[in-house]
Amino acid sequence: MDQRTFSGYQIVWNPAQRAGYSGVATFLQAPALETRLGMGAPRFDAEGRLISTLHPGFRLFNVYFPNGQRGKECLDYKLDFYAHLLSVCSDLHSRGENLVIAGDFNTAHMPIDLKHPEANEKNSGFMPEEREWVQRFLDHGFVDIYRHLFPERIQYTWWTYRLSARGRGVGWRIDYFLVSKTLLPRIKEAIIHEEVTGSDHCPVELVME
Repeated sequence: MDQRTFSGYQIVWNPAQRAGYSGVATFLQAPALETRLGMGAPRFDAEGRLISTLHPGFRLFNVYFPNGQRGKECLDYKLDFYAHLLSVCSDLHSRGENLVIAGDFNTAHMPIDLKHPEANEKNSGFMPEEREWVQRFLDHGFVDIYRHLFPERIQYTWWTYRLSARGRGVGWRIDYFLVSKTLLPRIKEAIIHEEVTGSDHCPVELVME
């Protein structure tokens, strides 16, 4: 496990075995009670897509979900990743744990979550089978906290670099916080920082007490 300290933060890294391909990092102001890399599944863990950290009252999953845009094999891999993570989360829920899943889901759940839903129904990121897996998480004790707080607000978290999409407001909301329903009383705010540039994504923030 790669852990470092920088400017008062403990940093936990989970890089992919393939250099420059994928990976996640979690910055901690206070040490986690427990830290795990991956989901115990070599097929997925080789890509460095998940860090789990345990904190007082909840467990945080920092996740970079696969992209399914490179054909059926990649799409199947993405859907299998969703399935395996949901199995892990359901087991933890059954043990009474409170969970927060944070990250790039690489899927827009509902038509309100992207600028041109009808034009993208056959494109990975908004295909019915991908959206169904996001819904399955919601059907298994999770809440999309941003949409819970703002049912009709239109904001995006990702814009392609092509055709000046960000400047034209053509984006997708694919970065989510899914929280266990039991955590709802602790949630104070969910913020999309669309004003922050420098990436094709923008930061998202969850405020808990």
